[in-house]
Amino acid sequence: MTEAQEEAATSKGDASLAVRDAATSLSGLRSEIIENAAAQAAMQPWVTMECYQLSRGKQVSQMDSLDLGRVQIVREHQFAAIQKLGITPEDFCTISYCTPDPAFRFSDHSANGEDSVFFIPERTEFDIHVPAGTQTAYVSFSQSEFAGAARALNPRAWEQPSHQVSQFQSRQLVELKTALAQWIGAAEAASRRDELFDPKGMRGIVLETALRIATATPEDDATRPPPAARSRAMRICRLAREFVEEQLVSHVVPTIVDICVSLAVSERTLLYAFHHYVGMSPQAYLRRCRLNQVRTILLSRDPQNTTVTEVAMQFGFLHLGRFAGDYKQIFEESPGTTLARRI
Repeated sequence: MTEAQEEAATSKGDASLAVRDAATSLSGLRSEIIENAAAQAAMQPWVTMECYQLSRGKQVSQMDSLDLGRVQIVREHQFAAIQKLGITPEDFCTISYCTPDPAFRFSDHSANGEDSVFFIPERTEFDIHVPAGTQTAYVSFSQSEFAGAARALNPRAWEQPSHQVSQFQSRQLVELKTALAQWIGAAEAASRRDELFDPKGMRGIVLETALRIATATPEDDATRPPPAARSRAMRICRLAREFVEEQLVSHVVPTIVDICVSLAVSERTLLYAFHHYVGMSPQAYLRRCRLNQVRTILLSRDPQNTTVTEVAMQFGFLHLGRFAGDYKQIFEESPGTTLARRI
């Protein structure tokens, strides 16, 4: 670490206390208007980082930081241009994106399109220039957990993770952008209601979403002929269904990564199998299983002591509007109606 970085780490600790006192909540979400670049670095204590303001402005950024323990979510709206210098710690990696801007620089990469995604592995130096008016966001994970899951989903692409900052294109990036807004929105809603926020369920959802972005390939197409015989597809789906049902009985929401690891198959193989077996993706099937589990709980609980939100969150449904719509589409009644007429 350079002398400047050591000094920054000391000042970062002082700034971190001030930010934490002003912005902590039961949800783990901190939202701040930043007027000092050092405070922007302080809101990310999991990374050794220095931030320098490079253009005029009393306000540097609007920042949302959601700490889920082993997973962190950060979204920044930059009012003034800054430079970020730092190094990632051991067993830490990030998936990130930014609004396209020719002046944006991510180490030696630029944001050259709407679908640009950046990956920073552990123990890697970074040098980022973020121009004013740009929005950036990243999600961080344990690298051992992320890389292991990525290898299970796409062995060819993730057999050997990059050892430096890398860039790739993903048509699924819009999914991550939408999901990130939903995650922060869910934390904000929990904070307004003065409710505790369950980070465990959120971590699995965040990891699975980021993995879909990182492991998708341009040639992914579920309509192509399956790579194995129909009998193999049926066996894979039967085993997957049994695994999902066992997990849900224990109130555990399994992810696609969990299924792939349990069955020792890639995500593509699982995708082909489900389309030939039940005519839907494994993600859609897993969501239907969770909706059915929610319905079972709602039908058995006392409406005086249970809320739809509580049960929905238990099974990983964070976007309550979408959950209610999907529920009504399948069961032809609202979840509130189900709870009220319990049998």
